[in-house]
Amino acid sequence: MKLTVLVDNNTLTDSYFLAEPALSLFIEDTGARVLFDAGYSDAFLTNARRKGLDLLRLDWVALSHGHLDHTWGLDALIRHHLESAAQGMAVAKPKLLAHPQAFATRHADSLPEIGMLLAEGKLSRHFEPVLATGPVWLTERLVWLGEIPRTNDFEQSRPMGRREEPSGPVGDHIPDDTALVYMGEGGLTVISGCAHAGICNTVEHARNVTGVDRVRTILGGFHLLDAPASRLAATADYLARLDLDALYPCHCTDLAAKIALAARCPVHEVGAGMELVF
Repeated sequence: MKLTVLVDNNTLTDSYFLAEPALSLFIEDTGARVLFDAGYSDAFLTNARRKGLDLLRLDWVALSHGHLDHTWGLDALIRHHLESAAQGMAVAKPKLLAHPQAFATRHADSLPEIGMLLAEGKLSRHFEPVLATGPVWLTERLVWLGEIPRTNDFEQSRPMGRREEPSGPVGDHIPDDTALVYMGEGGLTVISGCAHAGICNTVEHARNVTGVDRVRTILGGFHLLDAPASRLAATADYLARLDLDALYPCHCTDLAAKIALAARCPVHEVGAGMELVF
């Protein structure tokens, strides 16, 4: 599997790619081409062009959840596909994999919408929707996890804004939050979007779904922003016990969290344009 960071909060020195407070990853595995999240703007498209990556031939667009910093770039992807088709270029119609709640209307404080901008009906004209709550295998070794059980007491969190339900608004615990897992020869690579469900809960679910206990690498947003010291300590304890080859915290993981994790785990820097092969 080859993974390219199309968008992250950070860029790397002497690597001239755009960054934004969002996440988008491009994954290639056994011929399948997967876009995991689409960031906030068209920055992921600009970076893909600079990397020489063709996003007209995607097999899957897989969403980690429905927040703006992971889905609002879908508008740019649709425009790219439409404009290319209008010029007579071949454009694939990829599957759009998401939890049904990813399309929910969400708001927080004075922000009227922090969720998906495009309704499922509109998206279905450009993608083939695949809605699921359980695991979906994208290739023989790459799986989208679906809903993640939240079992660790130290990863319990308060609602993040409110989500509109038919009965009215409810506190939003982001039930659609999910991740990807790659089954490599020597163990698992866990790829999270934001890990609202908790990165340790995510890893445990990855082990249960795949039946593989060994976890070699974890990459993605861990949603450790202003996390209390007790949660950072418990998270570092859990991850240290995994004896990881590498830990790549990015996107929604702040500096204090990275420092705490680096004291116990092999933390590596992440930035837009970075490539990794597993």
